[in-house]
Amino acid sequence: MSAAIAPSVPVGGAATAVRLIWRLSVRGMLRIARRPSLIIPTLIMPVFLLVSFSGSFSGLGGLQGYGTDNVYNWMTAYAVLQGVSFAGVGAAGMTAEDMENGFYDRLLLVPGGRLPLLLGPIGYSLLRSLIPTTMVLLVAYTLGSADVAGGVAGVAMVYLGAFGVATAFACLGLFAVFILKSMRALLAIQVPIFMITFLSIGQVPLSFQTGWLHAVSRINPITPVLTMMRQGFLGPVTWADSWPGLVALLALVGFFGIGAWVMLRRMAP
Repeated sequence: MSAAIAPSVPVGGAATAVRLIWRLSVRGMLRIARRPSLIIPTLIMPVFLLVSFSGSFSGLGGLQGYGTDNVYNWMTAYAVLQGVSFAGVGAAGMTAEDMENGFYDRLLLVPGGRLPLLLGPIGYSLLRSLIPTTMVLLVAYTLGSADVAGGVAGVAMVYLGAFGVATAFACLGLFAVFILKSMRALLAIQVPIFMITFLSIGQVPLSFQTGWLHAVSRINPITPVLTMMRQGFLGPVTWADSWPGLVALLALVGFFGIGAWVMLRRMAP
């Protein structure tokens, strides 16, 4: 990694940096506790998508090649992904709000380097992603009788994918915020996030898709991520279905993370 983008945290300020990361993460959770309107969409939207899509696509369970006769086994991972997308956007929203009210100028002067200002909101997005992920799993299991054939490993894949997607979209959101320095950045990232999640295997398998949609879904990095996340619902967890998703997550986090870090480093104190 070049010196231009390498994180720089003074050795003596490492403890300060860790405290700042933790406090920014917790501060974000306290923010949604005090303002329930911030968390309601994170809870309602993924559950709504799970129930509505499962009802709309229920007939697909009887088709050969769909992979399961219970559509909830297919839709749960997609609903989780939609929920954690809001968690990533929430990290960007918290930072943009701090910039608009002037608080971020004070954060830029805090000892410990600038890396905590990137990792703190990401930590908040990870904590926040626990809420919709757990909620969707509970609804899928109780309402839709989802069958986690992969056991604990299958559930772990769901949370691993959720954390990775929340981190990637948080980095994307922060990248936009560090450029626009206002809440307008949220509008700039919502369409790309919607497109990258929708044009995948969220609703139907790749083999059911045709034309340009098949071509786009095939190269979409979210496709292997969803395969990794839902494998425990369709059968046992295997390395063959796991490593492409892990590589895709690392690529997304690395690409968006480096972009966000470069923009943060360019900001004047």
